Amino acid sequence: MRAVLAALAAVLAVGTALSRSGLLPHGPARGDARLRPGDDESSPGVLLRRALRLYGRSARRLYVGTNGVISTQDFPRETQYVDDDFPTDFPAIAPFLADLDTSGDRGNIYYRQDDSRDVLDQAVGYIQAGFPHSAGTFVPTNAFIATWEAVGAYQELSQDPQPKLNTFQAVIAYNDEDTYTIFLYPNGGLQFLGTRPKESYNVQLELPARVGFSWGDSDDPKRDGLFFHSLASSEQALRNLERESNTGIPGVWVFHVGSSEHVEPGHGEGTTPAVPQSPPEHLKSGTAGYTHPLSSHTSMAQRPSHGSRTPVLLGFVPGRRDTQEQGHWLRGDGDTRQSHSANPSSYSSGHHGVGVEEDVHFNPDVFTYSAASKETCAQHHGRCSPHAFCTDYASGFCCHCRATFYGNGRQCLPEGAVHRLNGKVSGSLRVGRASVRFQDVDLHAYIVGSDGRAYTAISGVPQPAARALLPLLPVGGLFAWLFALEEPGSENGFSITGAEFTQSLEVTFYPGGETVQVTQTAEGLGPDNYLSLRTHIQGEVPFLPENVTIHITPYKELYSYSSSAVTSSGQREYMVAAGTANQTLSYRLRQNITFSGCPHARLPARQRLSVVRAFALFDGHEHVLRYALAARIGLAQDDAENPRVSPCHDGTHMCQAPARCQPGTGTEYTCECTAGYRGDGRGCRDVDECAEGLSQCGPFSVCLNAPGSYRCECRGGYRPAGDGQACVPLAPPSDPCEDGRHPCAPRDRARCLSRGDGRATCECLPGYTGDGIRCSDVDECAESPCHPAAICYNTPGSFSCRCRPGYAGDGFQCTYVVEGNPQYLTPCQHERMYPREVPPLGDGHVPQCDEQGRYRPLQCHSSSGHCWCVDAAGQEIAGTRTAPGTTPPRCGSPESIQQLTPCEHARMYPREVPPGPSPVGDGHVPQCDEQGRYRPLQCHSSSGHCWCVDTAGQEIAGTRTAPGTTPPRCGSPEPTERPPSMCERWRQSLLEHYGGSPRGDQYVPQCDSSGDFTPLQCHGDSGYCWCVEQSGREIPGTRSEPGTTPPCLPSVAPPSVRPQPRPDVSPPAAGTFLLYAQGQQIGYLPLNGTRLQKEAAKTLLSLHGSIVVGIDYDCRERMIYWTDVAGRTISRAGLEPGSEPETIISSGLMSPEGLAVDHLRRAVFWTDSGLDRIERARLDGSERRVLFDTDLVNPRAIAVDPVRGNLYWTDWNREAPKIETSTVNGANRRVLVHTDIGLPNGLTFDPFSKLLCWADAGTKHLECTFPDGTGRRVIQSNLNYPFSIISYANHFYHTDWRRDGVIAVNKETGAFTDEYLPEQRSHLYGITAVYPYCPGARK
Repeated sequence: MRAVLAALAAVLAVGTALSRSGLLPHGPARGDARLRPGDDESSPGVLLRRALRLYGRSARRLYVGTNGVISTQDFPRETQYVDDDFPTDFPAIAPFLADLDTSGDRGNIYYRQDDSRDVLDQAVGYIQAGFPHSAGTFVPTNAFIATWEAVGAYQELSQDPQPKLNTFQAVIAYNDEDTYTIFLYPNGGLQFLGTRPKESYNVQLELPARVGFSWGDSDDPKRDGLFFHSLASSEQALRNLERESNTGIPGVWVFHVGSSEHVEPGHGEGTTPAVPQSPPEHLKSGTAGYTHPLSSHTSMAQRPSHGSRTPVLLGFVPGRRDTQEQGHWLRGDGDTRQSHSANPSSYSSGHHGVGVEEDVHFNPDVFTYSAASKETCAQHHGRCSPHAFCTDYASGFCCHCRATFYGNGRQCLPEGAVHRLNGKVSGSLRVGRASVRFQDVDLHAYIVGSDGRAYTAISGVPQPAARALLPLLPVGGLFAWLFALEEPGSENGFSITGAEFTQSLEVTFYPGGETVQVTQTAEGLGPDNYLSLRTHIQGEVPFLPENVTIHITPYKELYSYSSSAVTSSGQREYMVAAGTANQTLSYRLRQNITFSGCPHARLPARQRLSVVRAFALFDGHEHVLRYALAARIGLAQDDAENPRVSPCHDGTHMCQAPARCQPGTGTEYTCECTAGYRGDGRGCRDVDECAEGLSQCGPFSVCLNAPGSYRCECRGGYRPAGDGQACVPLAPPSDPCEDGRHPCAPRDRARCLSRGDGRATCECLPGYTGDGIRCSDVDECAESPCHPAAICYNTPGSFSCRCRPGYAGDGFQCTYVVEGNPQYLTPCQHERMYPREVPPLGDGHVPQCDEQGRYRPLQCHSSSGHCWCVDAAGQEIAGTRTAPGTTPPRCGSPESIQQLTPCEHARMYPREVPPGPSPVGDGHVPQCDEQGRYRPLQCHSSSGHCWCVDTAGQEIAGTRTAPGTTPPRCGSPEPTERPPSMCERWRQSLLEHYGGSPRGDQYVPQCDSSGDFTPLQCHGDSGYCWCVEQSGREIPGTRSEPGTTPPCLPSVAPPSVRPQPRPDVSPPAAGTFLLYAQGQQIGYLPLNGTRLQKEAAKTLLSLHGSIVVGIDYDCRERMIYWTDVAGRTISRAGLEPGSEPETIISSGLMSPEGLAVDHLRRAVFWTDSGLDRIERARLDGSERRVLFDTDLVNPRAIAVDPVRGNLYWTDWNREAPKIETSTVNGANRRVLVHTDIGLPNGLTFDPFSKLLCWADAGTKHLECTFPDGTGRRVIQSNLNYPFSIISYANHFYHTDWRRDGVIAVNKETGAFTDEYLPEQRSHLYGITAVYPYCPGARK
């Protein structure tokens, strides 16, 4: 052996970093097997030529995994271990355990077993360097070598054109008696130190890799827990793996692993054996020799003397898994030297990955650089989109969108997604002999990126200009070019210009020679990726008569590109059709689009835009001009076009939204999920970037998931910073009410109300009317507020009442005075003294009173001769009035007269018909049937419009017909299985609230025949209208002023294949069952006794775009309640067939998590970890109030004891976790548990045993206590990673993030009795039990 060491010493460069040649020989030339490329692959079990001893046990097979790990057994799914701390559930040798990925030609993983002498000699040289005394006689007979060569991190390929790649090696050298492991990290081999978790909850971080050893599950009943040994699991420790060592050779680490007691690290101090390697590539002569004084951890046992086999480090933690590193030999940054190389490097700051492109002409010997001479990514990466990476070039930097996004790097949109565009259009046009001006009318566009469709709607352009603009298709054609479907090798407009550009367009019409100029300026992306655009149109256009249609044939257009401009020109024809007469006209167009592009981008010289479908129409009813185009863009070919068109381009593909069609060779294609979705292309599901930690949201911001994307919003009190990514504190705005910067009327007429954002609202004082800026006195006397025997005097802002002579009182109540004594008069007697007018008879009517002063049932007008019946209040009974000279009506006792129905009341006091597609103007007298109910068919007497009404007399949307046409068929609808929709329920609720007859200033939602919200909603007869989404929520920026209506497009794009099914509830069977939250769905898991009926499990409710966390059940009304951290809402749904979700809390939430229902008090309680609050409300969302908003850091789980009126909640504040309690009204708050807890995620109150129990993901314990905190005991001490827990009968059921399932635990024994793992693997959140009765009501 001395000869071996001497030979090695002759060729070693002492103290230098390990080069690639210092690794043991590997690769195909040495007969290595190559692991299949991928993200989560494992090798077949390699049958060893002789058994090895590992951790005191014999092993015959070894497995190599993609994720930097070797084991003696096959690996579980990577989601069960790759993001978790040591220990693992399986035996592991981990030189670099992280989420690695070799797909896309990113490196190779090689492995083999070897018994050649050169390999064994090199291995034993490293081993004896680490164990110079104890391994002096060790002679290995076999070696197993695994090498990870230039491997990448998962998803890194899509984020960096020059990805960071890692190279490292693990060697297991052994004989029949003992085993050693060597980890080798060559210089520059670790370019990244961690990976982002695939699945996480509210996590925005990068998890460091783990280096070390794990015994796996112990089969020794005397050992309660798992054994492990951690070398490095922090960034600093990982960074030092190349620089330091336990052998004296930087980058080489040796461990004795054959013993059953421990892993013993090398302690080769004082000797630096030679290692065969070539000179370092990036370290020149003059580099100081490398010495390594071995440092010890404070918790480490004393270092053994030479020759000792005393255990040095033992990672054994009974009952829990701490992340503390066991043994830290790696030196801190204080002794770190820096070196520079000419190789491409990377810069990372904040949420942007930044690559540096190598200049091929770079000369390291003569290179000079001034940081002030150019802009760099390090200085300006904030200009890039959150979905882009930044690259430094010799003359500056550029932004580039990551894979699955497209744009110019400064603005990036998800591929294939649906986009909206809002804008304003102004112009001055001459149409024939008429001049037309318009200012800031609305433009909205709807883009379906998956197949290149663009829908444009412009409202409010006055006639005849709106009709004359029909041929001007290039106004909408801009969006067709921007978002055209890209053929291979081509780029649409948005990929080049992004969302900031200016288009100048000139169109000359023939044969008249009219010329019009159009300027369209894109002003960037707003919230929810809405592109903002301003359009100006000026010039002259030909006049088009009414009732003509425009037909535009498909066309092709050639675009030429430079670094900052795009130009095109062409001749277009269009056909004007009027009845059977057709005329073909044309125009010539020239356009250029200027933008600020990346000077290093390689733009195509020319591209051809092919518009395969185009149409333009003007809707005279809605006054909306519409364009629609479907386009694709490809390279301009000089040769003849190939008649074989890809199915992706002609729409014949079978890809289902939101998947996109990816063209292949000829007519072949594949389906790929678009950005923000995951799947095989046939079934795509939304990726929750917020819950999975994939978002780029910065500090003090909140991530909100959206279908196919996400957005970041600043928390309350913060605003976006200049880079558009970070959030900074808001400067307190000045109060305009205090400093006088407000337009309100004088203080004696109006008040100024500060909004808290630097703006003010003006409000007229009582007694004045107006908008707050102009306030005029209200003549209260016109409303006759005083007593009939009083005189009203109006004053500025007020009025006064004074009793007439002969009466006494305050003016509001006056009594007749006879000889100094007040005499009380009945209303009839008062009215005789001061008669009131009776419409339409004109002059006052003196009523007839009986002996008791009551109104006589029959009243007759003295001068006209009309007679009628009255009720007890003297009000005329509808339909009883008779003409003069006829027989008076027969009137009974006023008390016997029946009350008027709403229809009869409306006949006496007609109301205006609400605005619709065809306003009818003056009041409508409804038609009532014999019972006084509204007749289903109503017709306006003067205009001739007809429509159907519901039982409340409200018009049914879509039934109104024009005068002269066939009236609609109205009547009682046939019974239907469809339950009332959210729109219909809301509408009916408001109608009942308004008493069946809403006023003109009250809003009633408009629903279509399917029960959905109509895209256009208007507020009574105020004239204000807006567009809504499918949920009924107003679309920002669409509200219009009176006199105009916005052009509202459908809330969903026209489907390419077929529409997605609406969310629906599948009714559960009777009996007890569990409900669990799993991302975008709520699952149903029935119980047979306490056993899980896994075969009957199913999805109960699908909630696209949601992340359901907390869940509970109201046993009285059979309603599910849940929190949604993506939508920041609290909702509910019934268990009846077809029930739909209803949102009860939709504002003032940031991160609602835990939720509990009190079925006795009809209340719901919840925690908000974003606002650090605990709140309560009625089950319908009313009477909401904050219970606690102090001394809370991370409130999560919450439980209620309805019978005793107590509330319990957990706070997993890592510095001071605790469980607290109070009454349900917020009284008597106190800490219940604060010792020996870690991450109390789950909490449940058992109404039968009266125990409060919790599941702790930190201590791994399931514990219970009495409500006063006494009698605490541990039920189970070896949980994995529990999230939520519920108690039923003699079992607990909890959701687990390590198993991604529901786990059953026996209350008495603590034993795990059953588990359910859903087929769709993802994290499970809240869980609750549904009883066939209300448990809290049973004594």
